[in-house]
Order: sequence, then C-alpha cells, then structure tokens
Amino acid sequence: MKFKSPVYNIISVPVEKIKPNTYNPNAVAPPEMRLLYESIRIDGYTMPIVCYYSRENDVYVIVDGFHRYRIMLEYPDIYEREKGMLPVSVIDKAIDQRMASTIRHNRARGSHNVDLMSNIVKELHELGRSDAWIARHLGMDRDEILRLKQITGLAALFKDVKFGKAWIPVEEMGEEEDMDTDINMDF
Repeated sequence: MKFKSPVYNIISVPVEKIKPNTYNPNAVAPPEMRLLYESIRIDGYTMPIVCYYSRENDVYVIVDGFHRYRIMLEYPDIYEREKGMLPVSVIDKAIDQRMASTIRHNRARGSHNVDLMSNIVKELHELGRSDAWIARHLGMDRDEILRLKQITGLAALFKDVKFGKAWIPVEEMGEEEDMDTDINMDF
C-alpha cells in the first residue's frame, strides 16, 4: 500500500461535529490566543485541524488544532465568515498513536530564536513600522520589543523612544535643598 499524507485529503467539517480530545496537555496564554485570532482573521485558516473520525459517535476528535478550533467557537466573526466549517485532515490511528501524535505536533512547533526575532523587529522598524504596529501584528508587548531592539544594539531603533529622568544627580540639587527631600522620579 502506497502511503499518502493526510494533508492531501482536506475536508470541510461543521464545527459542531468536532470535539476536543481529553488528553491534550497544551495550553496557550491569552496574548498568543489573541495573536492566533488575528492570524486567522487576517490570513484565514491556513492549516487544517488534525482529527480522528469516530464512526461510533459520528464525530471528529481533535488530535492537533484545538486552539484553532476554539477561535471559531469564541469569535462569531470567524464562525460567520467560515460558515461554521473547519478544514480537517483525518488520521486513522489507535488512541495511543493519536496521543503520541498530539505531543509530537505540540513539541515540533519549537520556539523563536531571539536573535532572529530581534532582526525581524529591526527590519520592520527600518520599513517604517511603529512599535505599536509591531506589537499588534506580532503579538508582542512594548517591553518585549524594547528588549529585542536592545539585542540588535542599534541606536536608530531607539530614536523615537522618549526617556524620562530616572534620577537627579546630587550635585544638581541646590545647596538649600534638603537631602532627605523626595525627588520626583519621572518615569
């Protein structure tokens, strides 16, 4: 029998016929869920949900893609646009193999290389994108963008950053001022 990857047989399945599995240990933090929503809103579903079809219950059980599934359930605009249908790639494996597949999918995603991410932030900045644009489209907060800019070490990346006085040197204080006086820290 010649092997054919499941991705060549994507089917459209009503979200109501898809059920989560009971064993997925993966969790996604709220900022990443918002980014996943933005990704699906802007780019559409670019990857299918991987499921096992249970003939006995006439449902598709998720092996990978639970969070993409959740986006459709939690965001009416996505549900309406997609007409309640999700792209599904079906695998036919026993439960132990499905569990292993779930973990492989989760772990194979890897993590981002900090140097490469800092270069992306640098390039976006050079293309004229603001920190607010980068934060919104890459799902980062301002502190993360600042840290990534610091890694590249380019002063040009900080040209629009406003710095406040963190302290006032003692020699700038008037002699008549009391050393115990609270200094206004402007952060």
